[in-house]
Amino acid sequence: QVQLVESGGGLVQAGGSLRLSCAASGSSFSINAMGWYRQAPGKQRELVASITSGGAINYGDSVKDRFTISRDNAKNTMYLQMNSLRPEDTAVYYCNAAVVRSYGYLAAWGQGTLVTVSA
Repeated sequence: QVQLVESGGGLVQAGGSLRLSCAASGSSFSINAMGWYRQAPGKQRELVASITSGGAINYGDSVKDRFTISRDNAKNTMYLQMNSLRPEDTAVYYCNAAVVRSYGYLAAWGQGTLVTVSA
């Protein structure tokens, strides 16, 4: 079983920056794609950014040119550098990983970390 633990959330003023981390742990696992999702109160969970094990990256339209996703495969850790934060970025941010299984992939989720951006 794979556990994902996010860290780095908090309160920041508009225009500020935060860096989120997601560390994966467990025994004998391999991860393909990883991603960050967010869910604001009253809204559906949405993709923020994703990155494959080979480094292919995809961003949600609302965060392009402001957020940067990266990962360290050796450390099984993924990062999200968030710059020029806006109040509308306020949400719980979740880490997601596609864990390789013999039958395909198993989706693993972290517990979430709250990001609050004040105006």
